[in-house]
Amino acid sequence: MRFINCGFGNLVAAERIVSAATPDAAPIKRLIQDAKESCRAVDLCCGKRCRTVLILDSGHVVLCALTIETIGGRLAGEDSAEKEENDE
Repeated sequence: MRFINCGFGNLVAAERIVSAATPDAAPIKRLIQDAKESCRAVDLCCGKRCRTVLILDSGHVVLCALTIETIGGRLAGEDSAEKEENDE
């Protein structure tokens, strides 16, 4: 199982991530609020501003302080590292 570092020593299973979004849009804000009310929200911001919302296949919503570009780069970096290992 591969994990993505979401900042502040927190890890999320890469295979479980369905979508990543910015928290600025109204539908995402409603999704976050609904997840908080039903205890499905995981706040990994450690007091910082939320910049990325990860939606998992289990229905959980993960709030991250890292930008969506950083998270995407880490996902892509793991994919390319795995391809290099498979090619050797």
